[in-house]
Amino acid sequence: MSMTDRLCLALDVPDLQTAESWVHRTQGAFSVYKIGLQLFLAEGPRVVERVIAAGAPSVFLDLKLHDIPRTVARAVSSLEGLGVRYLTLHTAGGREMLSAAAEAATKAGIQLLGVTVLTSLDDQGLGETGVAESSAACVSRRSRLALDSGVKGLVCSALEVHSLRAELGPDCTLVTPGIRLAGGAVGDQKRVATPASAIEAGASLLVIGRAVTAASDPEAAVRAIQADLRHA
Repeated sequence: MSMTDRLCLALDVPDLQTAESWVHRTQGAFSVYKIGLQLFLAEGPRVVERVIAAGAPSVFLDLKLHDIPRTVARAVSSLEGLGVRYLTLHTAGGREMLSAAAEAATKAGIQLLGVTVLTSLDDQGLGETGVAESSAACVSRRSRLALDSGVKGLVCSALEVHSLRAELGPDCTLVTPGIRLAGGAVGDQKRVATPASAIEAGASLLVIGRAVTAASDPEAAVRAIQADLRHA
């Protein structure tokens, strides 16, 4: 895979015009563009088509679906033909939900990514939700459940990538958010890593947002990310 193939830009922006501007501005640097809840709810499904029309090679729809199996399966099916490559759902939804979603995604031509534990949660935060085990143990357990249910990709922090890659092998797609350049602001993320360390740990795709979109010089930030990856 090329350097560009490894990179996804998170379009965590409030409107379509801003999203299109970022696609134009970063053309050639990212192979995937992520549309999250804020943008999707503000603009609706048309935002996927418009981002693709602006030049995005592929779209990652980050909706983190979590509902009863029938509802989630129908939600996945409703995206068929829209141009979505990746779609997230919560692995905490359980085996029946995951299996129903996986069946619908196969028919729709979409690759599901199971969210294991949000990168904004550490062990303390996870414990406050009633999960007694560590974030690493929870990620491992939920990852195995997702794969056994037919979900072929996972979202996890860079801190869990190495162990998951060793456990699950080379075929599983591991998507890693919370990517920051060394010395960069962490914000509300708890489990972060640099681009090079995430790739070295075994990540398939790096989701990068504020490290570029909040930078005073976004083009320089992209170059710094590419330089960091060259050391991986």
